[in-house]
Amino acid sequence: MPKPTRTTGFFSALLLTATAGICTAQTATTPENIPFEKKWLKSGKSEMACFVLNGGRQIDIGTFAIDIQLNSEHLSIYTTLHLAGNNGQRIDTSIADARTFKPLYRSSFDKSKEVLLKYGKEVTGYYYEKQGAKRTKVKEPINESFLDSYCYPYLLGLLPLSSGYSVSMPVYDYRPENNQHISKAVVQEVKSNMYVSKLTGAHKVWQVSVFEEATNDKYIYYLDKETRRMWKVDIFSKGQQLLMVDKEIDFNPFKSTFDKVATLKLLNEGTAVITGQAFARDNENEGMLSGMAVLNVNKKQFAPAGVSIVLIPYTDFFKEWLKLNESSRKKGISIPLPQEVAECIKVTTVYDDKGHFEFVNLMPGDYLLYTEFGYKHTSKRTEVVGYTDTYINGLFQGTSTNTVSNSYNVNASASVKKVVSIDKAGEKVEVKLKKTL
Repeated sequence: MPKPTRTTGFFSALLLTATAGICTAQTATTPENIPFEKKWLKSGKSEMACFVLNGGRQIDIGTFAIDIQLNSEHLSIYTTLHLAGNNGQRIDTSIADARTFKPLYRSSFDKSKEVLLKYGKEVTGYYYEKQGAKRTKVKEPINESFLDSYCYPYLLGLLPLSSGYSVSMPVYDYRPENNQHISKAVVQEVKSNMYVSKLTGAHKVWQVSVFEEATNDKYIYYLDKETRRMWKVDIFSKGQQLLMVDKEIDFNPFKSTFDKVATLKLLNEGTAVITGQAFARDNENEGMLSGMAVLNVNKKQFAPAGVSIVLIPYTDFFKEWLKLNESSRKKGISIPLPQEVAECIKVTTVYDDKGHFEFVNLMPGDYLLYTEFGYKHTSKRTEVVGYTDTYINGLFQGTSTNTVSNSYNVNASASVKKVVSIDKAGEKVEVKLKKTL
């Protein structure tokens, strides 16, 4: 995993303290002697969500995009760190020999600095700090074999991982303030664990703890036992903690195909209109009297102006998505829509105080309308406050209960779904999105 602490003060200030005084007595192994299992190495793209942990809260700070390209000659790793807000991005490249993992090229570009290194018989290139326009020329001999510091995390899954496994790897990381640029990345501990995905459930993983001598930073990688996929990374450094989690952009549980062009056409190239009104009507009675709702219905409470009304083309794909979500919710899992599918959902808002809304430019077809809004629920409860015994001529006749009816106003939420059909071009369909208790 890349080292954001070394490239921008934003990350450096947000990372958590590494454990001080960690023993690093393992014997260093040259890259040629490390028994990498290359069967685990594959080309592919992935993304990781980046968070800072602060007071028990996860603060979103960006997205880390990874593109690994492997051929017979080169292992190329391209990454882009997109920072949240307008904090810019960082682009990194690391290229190594595909057979030996000997580094060939390394670069890093962000708004604060540029780094470009070429590896051969010597390391050449430059390190440029934009603030102060300070450029440092790099030229130093190579007297021993090593891995590039940016590349080695992606090689961890190639190690012969097992409980108790450890290894020490020499890595090269150029920093102008240091005289020595080769240090150790130490795999201190490997043990079994579980990673639970919100999308795909539980996965058996190797929990791999790595200590970097150059920075005193500690990394914990969670690598899938069956595929070596990197599910999560915990990073500890200088009193802070960073969390990186796989976004699973390759997740696709759908059997139906999605046609974005045809779906957008349904939403934007027709002449039909759906107009409607969203409101809630509730029943004061509860308990045994709740069945008398039709005799005791309160007045309409309209969805306030500004409330969102969602329109989803009720195609086979969306029907499958709704069915999958209904089933997955029972397991505590939510199935997100792919980005291109989410772009084909139309949203409007209630435009007055009577809950009115409308959708225009629709083609014939089936559509699912959905809205959610708050309203006041009036609850009437009858409570027993005492009992009265009745006597006639001194003889006990029975006991009657004394009751009091009270009304309570509580906040409630109305969630309404309705499938609406447009049969012909130019049709105007009126609907009522209502919730009645």
